Parts: sequence; structure tokens; C-alpha cells
Amino acid sequence: MGKKMLFIFNPRSGKGSIKNRLMDILDIFVKGGYEITVHPTQAYMDGLKVTKRKAGDYDIVVASGGDGTLDEVVTGMLIGGHQIPIGYIPAGSTNDFANSLHISKNMLQAATDIVEGVPHAFDVGGFNEDYFVYIAAFGLFTDVSYETNQDMKNILGHAAYILEGTQRLFNIKSYNLRVKSDDGELSGEFIFGMISNSTSVGGFKRLTGPDVMLDDGVFEVMFIRRPKNILELNEIIASLVGTNDSKMIEVFKTTGLTIECEEEISWTLDGEFGGLHKNVTIKNLKHVVQIMLAKNDQVPLINPPE
Repeated sequence: MGKKMLFIFNPRSGKGSIKNRLMDILDIFVKGGYEITVHPTQAYMDGLKVTKRKAGDYDIVVASGGDGTLDEVVTGMLIGGHQIPIGYIPAGSTNDFANSLHISKNMLQAATDIVEGVPHAFDVGGFNEDYFVYIAAFGLFTDVSYETNQDMKNILGHAAYILEGTQRLFNIKSYNLRVKSDDGELSGEFIFGMISNSTSVGGFKRLTGPDVMLDDGVFEVMFIRRPKNILELNEIIASLVGTNDSKMIEVFKTTGLTIECEEEISWTLDGEFGGLHKNVTIKNLKHVVQIMLAKNDQVPLINPPE
């Protein structure tokens, strides 16, 4: 009996780039000994529903698309209680998690690495009753990803995020928060918050800081306080693009945290809308999912599953 694969792909991700390579990808999987069920996603959250319902009948689930597609598949696996490995062929305009895992940008190589590779465990974030693969965030710029339409993302890539984001600098919304974590408590007015498990966010590597590991059971956290004047705003910008520390930016690591706010906050999870929440509990779910990586790839951030 051949091994069974559920292959879920987003046909619109990254200018629909997978369409020209789909036959070659399927050929690699068949030569690798897999019987394949192919499912192009039909709508938002379709990947989650299909994974949750069907993944238990397969030996592996492969996702192709952007980080949002991977998020749907991982969430569907966790909600459905499935334990099988995941393969990932990045095809989006921004593929932060794939970059963090050193997954090849060449789709055919990524497919080959799935067939010939080995499973590695990585951490996932629990967010109230939901999940995220590499980032949960709120505030300045965080709604850009899901408010910028797919066609604009495909054409402009990173520029789409930047163009949409610059329009917001002159009307910065802040939130009065109380945050509890392993690091202690902090409170005040914040314009941005980010809980991440990635070496880059939005394609920018400096945001998550040094020594990021994807399997260590902790998140990298950043909160940016509301600037009272242009000098404090400039200090924040200088710190984000350079190496200077700023009293306006709180950075720490934690296994989990709770965030309380007097009003509802719009959250983004892996670049997609994550709902409106006053109170949020976030937990690091260590080694809860396995992903296929190239056998000979020296990825210092990942250890084999226990």
C-alpha cells in the first residue's frame, strides 16, 4: 500500500505561481510513493475545514500557499486532534515561517525535501480558543496584511504592506493594557504588540531580535508604548531600524502571557484577521506539530521531535 497524502494549496497565493509547477510537484510526490488527494482551497478557512475533517485518513498533509494557508492547515490539525506530519511549499508574497525554517523558495526543491526529508517538531501558539503558527499581533500596521487585497499583495509584495501602512502613521491608535507574563507585569498605553515565534516578521528580520529558536517553548514579545511627541516617535523608529535600545519599546521572552484591555482590540494571527478581543491568553504549545524538513539541512533552530 502506498502512503497517502492530502495536498491542500491556495491557487491565488503569490500571483498563482503554483499553477505552472503543479504537475511537476505532483510527479515528485508520486515518484516518492504517495497516493495524492489534491484540494485547491475554495474560500477563506476552507483549508482549515478540510484538514480538520480529512487529515486523519492520511499519512501526511502538505500545504502550499502563504503563511495564512499554513496557519489554516496547522489549526485544522490541532482542532481535529491529528498527529501526522505537515509539509510546506511556500507560495505567498511573504513567507516568514518558511524563511525561518530554511524551506526552499524553489517549489520543486521544497516538494523534494518533503518526500526525502525528516519530521521536526516546532512550537505553535495557543490564542484563547484559536492558534497561530508564528505571530499574533495588534496595533500599528497589523491590519495591513488582511486589509490589503490579494491582487495588490500579489503585484506589489512587501511594497503593498508599506504603502498601506504609511497612510496610518498620522492617526496612531493606542490601547490601555495590563500585561502579565513570565517576565512580570507591565501596563500603559501601547500602539503595537507582537508575540512571535519566527526569525522574521513581514520579511523584516530585525523585529524579532537575536537568538530566536522555534522549538524552545518560548515566544519573543515586543510592545511599543504610545509616543507623546515627535522625538519619542523618532526614538521608536531609530530603535526598530537600528540596534539602539529604547524605553518606549518593551522586549522580552515568555512561555505565555495574558493581556487585558478596557476595549476590544483587533488582532491578526499569521497575517489574517484574528477577531476582536478584550482579554487574551496566549500559551506556547511546545513541539505540538511536526513539519518535514530537508534531511541534510543544518537548521540550528530546530531539534527532532522527542
